[in-house]
Amino acid sequence: MSETAKPGGKTSAPSGAARISVLGLAMMTVAAVVSLRGLPLMADEGTELLFYIGFASIIFLVPAALVAAELGGMFARSTGGVYDWVKAPFGARAGFVAIWLQWIQNVVWYPTVLAFAAASLAYVIGKPNLADDGIYTGTVIICAYWFATAIALTGTSAAARFTSIGFVLGTVVPGLLIIALGAAWIAEGNVIAFLPAAAEGAHAHIRLFPHITGLSSIAFLGGIVLLFAGVEVHAVHANELKDPHRDFPKAILLSVLVIVVLFLLGSLALAAIVPADKIALDQGPMQAFSIALGGFGLSWLVPILALLIALGALAGVMSWITGPSRGLLRTARDGELPPLLAKINKNGIQVVILLVQGCIVTVLASLYFFLKDVSVAFFLLSAMTITLYLVMYMMMYAAAVRLRITHPEMPRSYKVPGGMAGMMAIAGIGFAGVAFAFVTSFFPPTQLPVGSPTSYVAVVATGFVVFTGLPILIHSLKRPSWVKVEEEET
Repeated sequence: MSETAKPGGKTSAPSGAARISVLGLAMMTVAAVVSLRGLPLMADEGTELLFYIGFASIIFLVPAALVAAELGGMFARSTGGVYDWVKAPFGARAGFVAIWLQWIQNVVWYPTVLAFAAASLAYVIGKPNLADDGIYTGTVIICAYWFATAIALTGTSAAARFTSIGFVLGTVVPGLLIIALGAAWIAEGNVIAFLPAAAEGAHAHIRLFPHITGLSSIAFLGGIVLLFAGVEVHAVHANELKDPHRDFPKAILLSVLVIVVLFLLGSLALAAIVPADKIALDQGPMQAFSIALGGFGLSWLVPILALLIALGALAGVMSWITGPSRGLLRTARDGELPPLLAKINKNGIQVVILLVQGCIVTVLASLYFFLKDVSVAFFLLSAMTITLYLVMYMMMYAAAVRLRITHPEMPRSYKVPGGMAGMMAIAGIGFAGVAFAFVTSFFPPTQLPVGSPTSYVAVVATGFVVFTGLPILIHSLKRPSWVKVEEEET
């Protein structure tokens, strides 16, 4: 283990280093998690979304943030992220598998978020029906991804500026507007789509808990849990707070409240405007804008908002396209991958890894060419992403508990409260939550016309086995000569 990866290394911020405020860390966390792409998935559940959001927040969001903060503080000077977190207690192979899963789930995620952008662009050109065309969607995904990759390879600050501006204009502005439109829609006395009985004068029955007839009926749970993923990305900044022990819980509580409120109000607004049986997972916000703005005589705003949402989706991809792959680059320099994958260009960007990443995205995007229902392709890729990411979280929780046992004396800028019992409780709740969501992800959802359930399960299971088996296979094939890469680069 390198010196920077040792859990006993100094974890406090260097003297004179810039501090981050509670509000600053909270907003960074919100930006990493919140996306309009998730609103249709939750809105499709109607009032039952209250259960799903509550489950994801309490069972997943809070435990993941607290545990990641402790690990991030222990390895503050490390550049490997989850690779070092898991490697320390369980060895290099486990660490490699963890960072691989974090990387590959992002690769599988890219087509879903770009499908969202493709659907929005269809509204820009005035042909919303194109959003249901798999060939159109797949083509836009591939072109947009390689465009983002080309920009990322330049290593310029333009990509960072694009990401910041894109998030504000493409996520924050439309998100607040859809909430305002939902409130105005209800205030005007329009039919509330998730309460159809009320329109007929009948007693409206509000269901807050899903009607469970089997795991397939709550298959959306895994997808909704994934919407809250990513909170661990900025937990590594816990040691940059003035008083991590006091300020980090405040930052997490604030970020959780903002995330829950935005998702809750946004998805309820969408569910109020668009009937559940009409919601398309890749274009829900645009459907709501089209209906609501049309009703208020503001249809001319629809193409403008569509362009902004597409911009936001592309900015989301730009913000992640080089991040997780940096961790993979670290493993290449540690000799876990062939030397070729450690190659960087003159701008310091991991060029070969990004090219491999792009090829995988292209193959996955081709699923849209063959599946008739775009929403099914969208959710199928999401389910595959879920299975990969949740295993990484299980490894993260196990690593945190193991390090408390093997290295209790090591300095941590932030510690999960309650001693060992507190860690066991928080990590245990988090582990159980992601394990349950993981299992449900293999069941085809009753809410979508998936066709053959057997084929659905086969595709998700095959993707999981292939993508988790690859790092194990690569590790078994590694050679001592690969380690020389780090020596040559440094």
